Amino acid sequence: MCGAELHALPEGVQRVARTLQDANHPHAPVMLDGAARTAQEAADGLGVQLGQIAKSVIFKRKEDGVAVLVVASGDRRVDEKKVSALVGKIGRADADFVKAQTGYTIGGVSPVAHLNAPVTLLDQDLWRFEDIWAAAGHPHGVFRLQPEDLKRLTGAPVADVVQAAPEVLA
Repeated sequence: MCGAELHALPEGVQRVARTLQDANHPHAPVMLDGAARTAQEAADGLGVQLGQIAKSVIFKRKEDGVAVLVVASGDRRVDEKKVSALVGKIGRADADFVKAQTGYTIGGVSPVAHLNAPVTLLDQDLWRFEDIWAAAGHPHGVFRLQPEDLKRLTGAPVADVVQAAPEVLA
């Protein structure tokens, strides 16, 4: 990327692209034809497994109002009790809070390049996959990475922050 092509992208995607470029990440954001507001839409649009989508879920820490970002596998549900045990009591974040803290609208929240640095936790289940995909700052924007890239880009710890996976009956 030389930089000129960034200007055609939405502002949030440009911010993510610059962060990835500055970190020498090998994959630039791509814009999907269809929206990827949900993990399922992203997986369908990319032709990958639901679990390969690294969804960004924002909570609000009750004691100080700080944003808490949990990056979880698309096929898992975040366990708020597990997250609270690690970072303090959390509550749901509304769309205005998410936009003000991250600079992104819900459905396009990237795990990187937030306006205000959140407390971040990474779901250990993402390491089931070699390649994963994350939102790139817009409901149509995504970028490819590996779980270790996510750890490097965010500096966040890896933890058990999701509900137990359902048992598969043989």
